[in-house]
Amino acid sequence: QVQLVESGGGLVQTGGSLRLSCTASSIVFRIIPMGWYRQAPGKERELVAQITSDGTTNYADSVKGRFTISRDNAKNTVYLQMNNLKPEDAAVYYCNKAPVHYSYWGQGTQVTVSS
Repeated sequence: QVQLVESGGGLVQTGGSLRLSCTASSIVFRIIPMGWYRQAPGKERELVAQITSDGTTNYADSVKGRFTISRDNAKNTVYLQMNNLKPEDAAVYYCNKAPVHYSYWGQGTQVTVSS
């Protein structure tokens, strides 16, 4: 089972920025397509950004132009740079394989955006 450890969340004002990190314990991380998901209270978990093994990225319309996903295969880490944050971005953010995720999740990292 791949261990997924997210970090970097916090409290930020509207318009602010955060950078999330996720480290995966897999020796084949470099070939795993990864993504960032989020889940707000009362809502379903949604995929907001994904990156293939060759670096091709895709974003949900709600974050396009504001979020950037990247990966460092040497560090088994995937990042999510979030700029111009909005109150509706507040959620627990998780990383996982994408677009088809593993059946398990890490602990996630909380992002809170104050208006």
